[in-house]
Amino acid sequence: MYFTKYNGLGNDFVFLDGQTALSVSDPAALARRVCDRRRGIGADGLVLLLPSDKADIRMRIINADGSEAEMCGNASRCVPLHLRRHIHCEKNQISLDTLAGIIRTEIIDEKNGLVRVDMGAPRLKRGEIPMQGNSTEQAVGVTLEACGRTFFGTAVSMGNPHFVIFVEDISKVPLETWGPELEKHPLFPRKTNVEFVQVLDKNTVRMRVWERGAGITQACGTGSCATAVACILNHKTANDITVKLDGGDLQISWPDNQHVWMTGPAQEVFTGDFLL
Repeated sequence: MYFTKYNGLGNDFVFLDGQTALSVSDPAALARRVCDRRRGIGADGLVLLLPSDKADIRMRIINADGSEAEMCGNASRCVPLHLRRHIHCEKNQISLDTLAGIIRTEIIDEKNGLVRVDMGAPRLKRGEIPMQGNSTEQAVGVTLEACGRTFFGTAVSMGNPHFVIFVEDISKVPLETWGPELEKHPLFPRKTNVEFVQVLDKNTVRMRVWERGAGITQACGTGSCATAVACILNHKTANDITVKLDGGDLQISWPDNQHVWMTGPAQEVFTGDFLL
């Protein structure tokens, strides 16, 4: 099985395309196998690139635990580079068909792997996220009980659910303990990604993430976008910010409170043949 390995700020993926992707009969089982960091290739997720009648390519994201994600921001930056280099697509602007809708990307600097992504408009109502409670209200500054303590956070969907929690000192957050409990909290019927955020100044935040289905990762594109939206809704930052992640920085903009834009690097790591 021929594959290509990519990462976006350390958030890494195994890509399959063409007939190889079409021939996958059990994506969940394959993802668990190839993403295993001791017995497989090792990755946060498996990406299947498939034909689409709505966009340039269909992108399926299978998390390391076998669950399927609606969307992945970091993988979205990797896809156009893959199409350019391996599928010989000459377009700079590539559209992706995802479970979260059509995502539009643009290669800004191919040499340095810099890609800009229109992440669409955030979904802010509980029913859209989804989150328990009044389906028509926003979940800004809500309380949540877990791990024997009370958390205050804001829920945002970027096509997938996020719960953003502001903290004074991110270095004191036991992410490996709090993350899995919050991910599975009953308030979130489809579970949730969890972001802990320390505001450094009006244009800069530090964020760490526990990703639904993957655990602690080096970066999360949708999580960075959700973080920017939560910062603005809570009047903590400007509309254009740098999100500093374990794996590096992303530039996030929410101009006019419409579509969220993400700009950052993607990198091809290696190719290989995995024996099934």
